[in-house]
Amino acid sequence: MLAPNFPGRKEDAVRRVSITVNGAEHDLDLDPRELLVYVLRERLGLTGTNVGCDTSSCGACTVLIDGESVKSCTVLGVQADGQEITTIEGLATNGSLHPVQEAFKDTHGLQCGYCTPGFVMATVSLLRETPSPSEEQIRHGLEGNLCRCTGYHNIVRAVQQAAGVGV
Repeated sequence: MLAPNFPGRKEDAVRRVSITVNGAEHDLDLDPRELLVYVLRERLGLTGTNVGCDTSSCGACTVLIDGESVKSCTVLGVQADGQEITTIEGLATNGSLHPVQEAFKDTHGLQCGYCTPGFVMATVSLLRETPSPSEEQIRHGLEGNLCRCTGYHNIVRAVQQAAGVGV
C-alpha cells in the first residue's frame, strides 16, 4: 500500500528561491531548513566559503549579503531569496585580486588560509562602513572572525594596508 500524501513532507516543503551570487542569477528549489553556507558550497560549488563551526562562532563562512557581512551558517537559504550575495570567489575581477585580497597576501595576513575568506569578506564590509579605521576599530570590526594560526597582527596590518589603497 502506498503512503498517503501527508502535508508537511519534505518534498512538499521545498521553496523556489531566486538569488544572485557573484553577479549570476540562480533559481533554486530549497528545503526551508537548508543553510546558506551549504547552498553556496554544495548547490553552487562555491567552496571558498568555508564551514568552520556551524555555530556562528568562527566567521569562516562570512559572505556579503547586499553588501553587509553575514555569517552564512546563520542564514537559511530561503531567507536569501531576492538578495545579492558576494562570496570570496566574486571579489577578484578579470584575474586581478581585490585590494583586500592583495593586502592579505602582501602582509602575510594568513597562515593555513582556512579562515582567510571570512576575514577578507568581513574586511571588505568593514572598509565600506569605515574607510579609514583605527587599529581599535579594525579589531572590533573583525572580532566575530577567529584565526587559530596567527596572532592577528598581520591580519590587522592587512586591513590597514587595504584601507590605505582606498577600498
